[in-house]
Amino acid sequence: MTKAEFAARLKHGCEAVTAAEAELTEIDSHFGDADHGLTMSKIARAIAHAVEQSAGGIQSMLDDAAMAVMTLNGGSAVPLWNTWLDGMQEAAPEGEEIGVAGIQAVFARALEELSDMSGAKVGDKTMMDALIPASQAIAAYADGDENELFAAAARAAADGAEASKQFVSKFGRARSYGEKTIGTPDAGAMSMSYFFQGLAQP
Repeated sequence: MTKAEFAARLKHGCEAVTAAEAELTEIDSHFGDADHGLTMSKIARAIAHAVEQSAGGIQSMLDDAAMAVMTLNGGSAVPLWNTWLDGMQEAAPEGEEIGVAGIQAVFARALEELSDMSGAKVGDKTMMDALIPASQAIAAYADGDENELFAAAARAAADGAEASKQFVSKFGRARSYGEKTIGTPDAGAMSMSYFFQGLAQP
Protein backbone atom coordinates (compact mmCIF):
# COMPACT_ATOMS: atom_id res chain seq x y z
CA MET A 1 0.00 0.00 0.00
CA THR A 2 1.35 3.42 -0.95
CA LYS A 3 1.23 6.53 1.18
CA ALA A 4 -1.42 7.96 -1.16
CA GLU A 5 -3.58 4.86 -0.72
CA PHE A 6 -3.17 4.96 3.08
CA ALA A 7 -4.00 8.68 3.03
CA ALA A 8 -7.18 7.99 1.06
CA ARG A 9 -8.29 5.43 3.64
CA LEU A 10 -7.59 7.82 6.51
CA LYS A 11 -9.59 10.55 4.79
CA HIS A 12 -12.49 8.13 4.23
CA GLY A 13 -12.36 7.33 7.95
CA CYS A 14 -12.55 11.03 8.76
CA GLU A 15 -15.47 11.51 6.36
CA ALA A 16 -17.39 8.68 7.99
CA VAL A 17 -16.91 10.23 11.45
CA THR A 18 -17.90 13.70 10.27
CA ALA A 19 -21.03 12.33 8.58
CA ALA A 20 -22.07 10.74 11.90
CA GLU A 21 -21.74 13.97 13.93
CA ALA A 22 -25.47 14.31 14.69
CA GLU A 23 -25.79 10.65 15.70
CA LEU A 24 -22.72 10.83 17.95
CA THR A 25 -24.07 13.99 19.60
CA GLU A 26 -27.42 12.32 20.22
CA ILE A 27 -25.78 9.27 21.82
CA ASP A 28 -23.56 11.46 24.00
CA SER A 29 -26.53 13.55 25.11
CA HIS A 30 -27.91 10.64 27.13
CA PHE A 31 -25.13 10.42 29.71
CA GLY A 32 -22.39 12.81 28.57
CA ASP A 33 -21.90 16.45 27.66
CA ALA A 34 -23.50 16.15 24.19
CA ASP A 35 -20.23 17.38 22.68
CA HIS A 36 -18.74 14.13 21.33
CA GLY A 37 -20.07 14.64 17.81
CA LEU A 38 -18.62 18.15 17.57
CA THR A 39 -15.31 17.10 19.13
CA MET A 40 -14.96 14.14 16.78
CA SER A 41 -15.79 16.30 13.76
CA LYS A 42 -12.97 18.65 14.79
CA ILE A 43 -10.59 15.72 15.21
CA ALA A 44 -11.62 14.19 11.88
CA ARG A 45 -11.21 17.45 9.99
CA ALA A 46 -7.81 18.06 11.59
CA ILE A 47 -6.62 14.57 10.62
CA ALA A 48 -7.94 14.88 7.07
CA HIS A 49 -6.32 18.29 6.57
CA ALA A 50 -2.98 17.10 7.99
CA VAL A 51 -3.01 14.00 5.78
CA GLU A 52 -3.87 16.11 2.74
CA GLN A 53 -1.05 18.58 3.38
CA SER A 54 1.68 16.18 4.53
CA ALA A 55 4.72 16.24 2.29
CA GLY A 56 6.79 13.44 3.86
CA GLY A 57 6.47 9.69 3.98
CA ILE A 58 4.00 7.56 5.93
CA GLN A 59 5.59 8.18 9.32
CA SER A 60 5.64 11.91 8.69
CA MET A 61 2.00 11.86 7.59
CA LEU A 62 0.87 10.11 10.77
CA ASP A 63 3.02 12.40 12.90
CA ASP A 64 1.43 15.42 11.21
CA ALA A 65 -2.01 13.98 11.97
CA ALA A 66 -1.12 13.43 15.63
CA MET A 67 0.25 16.96 15.95
CA ALA A 68 -2.86 18.43 14.33
CA VAL A 69 -5.08 16.70 16.87
CA MET A 70 -2.84 17.64 19.79
CA THR A 71 -3.40 21.37 19.13
CA LEU A 72 -7.21 21.11 19.35
CA ASN A 73 -9.34 22.21 22.28
CA GLY A 74 -11.94 19.63 23.16
CA GLY A 75 -13.06 16.86 25.46
CA SER A 76 -11.29 13.68 26.52
CA ALA A 77 -11.31 12.39 22.94
CA VAL A 78 -8.55 14.82 21.90
CA PRO A 79 -5.69 13.41 24.04
CA LEU A 80 -6.91 9.86 23.40
CA TRP A 81 -6.84 10.22 19.62
CA ASN A 82 -3.55 12.13 19.77
CA THR A 83 -1.98 9.28 21.75
CA TRP A 84 -3.37 6.67 19.34
CA LEU A 85 -2.08 8.49 16.26
CA ASP A 86 1.26 9.16 17.92
CA GLY A 87 1.58 5.44 18.60
CA MET A 88 0.89 4.78 14.92
CA GLN A 89 3.68 7.02 13.73
CA GLU A 90 6.18 5.45 16.14
CA ALA A 91 5.94 2.14 14.25
CA ALA A 92 5.36 3.54 10.76
CA PRO A 93 7.94 3.36 7.94
CA GLU A 94 9.65 6.56 6.87
CA GLY A 95 9.12 5.79 3.20
CA GLU A 96 5.99 5.76 1.03
CA GLU A 97 5.19 2.03 1.06
CA ILE A 98 3.70 -0.18 3.76
CA GLY A 99 2.73 -3.87 3.63
CA VAL A 100 0.40 -5.95 5.78
CA ALA A 101 3.12 -6.62 8.36
CA GLY A 102 3.81 -2.89 8.55
CA ILE A 103 0.12 -2.10 8.99
CA GLN A 104 -0.07 -4.66 11.78
CA ALA A 105 2.94 -3.08 13.50
CA VAL A 106 1.42 0.41 13.23
CA PHE A 107 -1.91 -0.57 14.78
CA ALA A 108 -0.31 -2.78 17.42
CA ARG A 109 1.92 0.05 18.64
CA ALA A 110 -0.99 2.49 18.55
CA LEU A 111 -3.13 0.22 20.73
CA GLU A 112 -0.23 -0.36 23.12
CA GLU A 113 0.31 3.38 23.58
CA LEU A 114 -3.38 4.14 24.09
CA SER A 115 -3.88 1.21 26.45
CA ASP A 116 -1.01 2.43 28.61
CA MET A 117 -2.61 5.87 28.75
CA SER A 118 -6.29 5.03 29.23
CA GLY A 119 -6.26 1.76 31.15
CA ALA A 120 -9.67 0.91 29.65
CA LYS A 121 -10.53 -2.63 28.55
CA VAL A 122 -13.33 -4.23 26.55
CA GLY A 123 -16.45 -4.03 28.70
CA ASP A 124 -15.66 -0.63 30.25
CA LYS A 125 -17.93 1.13 27.72
CA THR A 126 -15.31 3.32 26.03
CA MET A 127 -13.78 3.72 22.57
CA MET A 128 -11.70 0.63 23.45
CA ASP A 129 -14.78 -1.56 23.01
CA ALA A 130 -14.42 -0.95 19.26
CA LEU A 131 -10.67 -0.33 19.02
CA ILE A 132 -9.41 -3.43 20.83
CA PRO A 133 -11.43 -5.91 18.69
CA ALA A 134 -10.46 -4.03 15.51
CA SER A 135 -6.79 -4.08 16.51
CA GLN A 136 -7.00 -7.78 17.35
CA ALA A 137 -8.54 -8.49 13.95
CA ILE A 138 -5.66 -6.66 12.26
CA ALA A 139 -3.08 -8.53 14.34
CA ALA A 140 -4.69 -11.91 13.55
CA TYR A 141 -4.91 -11.32 9.80
CA ALA A 142 -2.68 -13.79 7.97
CA ASP A 143 -3.22 -13.05 4.26
CA GLY A 144 -1.54 -10.41 2.09
CA ASP A 145 -4.57 -8.35 1.14
CA GLU A 146 -4.96 -5.05 2.98
CA ASN A 147 -8.50 -4.66 1.66
CA GLU A 148 -9.66 -7.73 3.60
CA LEU A 149 -7.53 -6.74 6.60
CA PHE A 150 -9.33 -3.41 6.95
CA ALA A 151 -12.70 -5.03 6.21
CA ALA A 152 -12.12 -7.51 9.05
CA ALA A 153 -11.13 -4.65 11.36
CA ALA A 154 -14.26 -2.70 10.42
CA ARG A 155 -16.50 -5.68 11.15
CA ALA A 156 -14.83 -6.23 14.53
CA ALA A 157 -15.13 -2.53 15.42
CA ALA A 158 -18.82 -2.47 14.50
CA ASP A 159 -19.52 -5.58 16.55
CA GLY A 160 -17.60 -4.10 19.47
CA ALA A 161 -19.50 -0.82 19.34
CA GLU A 162 -22.80 -2.71 19.21
CA ALA A 163 -21.75 -4.84 22.18
CA SER A 164 -21.03 -1.69 24.21
CA LYS A 165 -24.80 -1.30 24.61
CA GLN A 166 -24.73 -4.18 27.12
CA PHE A 167 -22.07 -2.65 29.35
CA VAL A 168 -22.18 -0.32 32.35
CA SER A 169 -20.08 2.83 31.92
CA LYS A 170 -16.92 2.79 34.03
CA PHE A 171 -15.23 5.97 32.80
CA GLY A 172 -16.09 9.64 32.47
CA ARG A 173 -19.28 11.44 33.32
CA ALA A 174 -21.43 8.49 32.25
CA ARG A 175 -19.97 6.40 35.09
CA SER A 176 -22.23 8.19 37.59
CA TYR A 177 -25.32 6.83 35.80
CA GLY A 178 -24.39 3.21 36.50
CA GLU A 179 -26.78 0.63 35.10
CA LYS A 180 -28.91 3.30 33.42
CA THR A 181 -26.24 3.35 30.70
CA ILE A 182 -27.14 -0.21 29.65
CA GLY A 183 -28.96 -0.15 26.32
CA THR A 184 -27.12 2.87 24.90
CA PRO A 185 -23.90 2.34 22.93
CA ASP A 186 -20.77 4.23 23.90
CA ALA A 187 -20.29 7.32 21.76
CA GLY A 188 -16.52 6.85 21.64
CA ALA A 189 -16.88 3.25 20.51
CA MET A 190 -19.31 4.37 17.82
CA SER A 191 -17.00 7.08 16.48
CA MET A 192 -14.09 4.63 16.41
CA SER A 193 -16.30 2.12 14.58
CA TYR A 194 -17.22 4.72 11.96
CA PHE A 195 -13.54 5.56 11.50
CA PHE A 196 -12.78 1.91 10.78
CA GLN A 197 -15.73 1.70 8.37
CA GLY A 198 -14.04 4.50 6.44
CA LEU A 199 -10.61 2.87 6.63
CA ALA A 200 -12.14 -0.16 4.92
CA GLN A 201 -12.92 1.98 1.84
CA PRO A 202 -9.92 2.01 -0.55
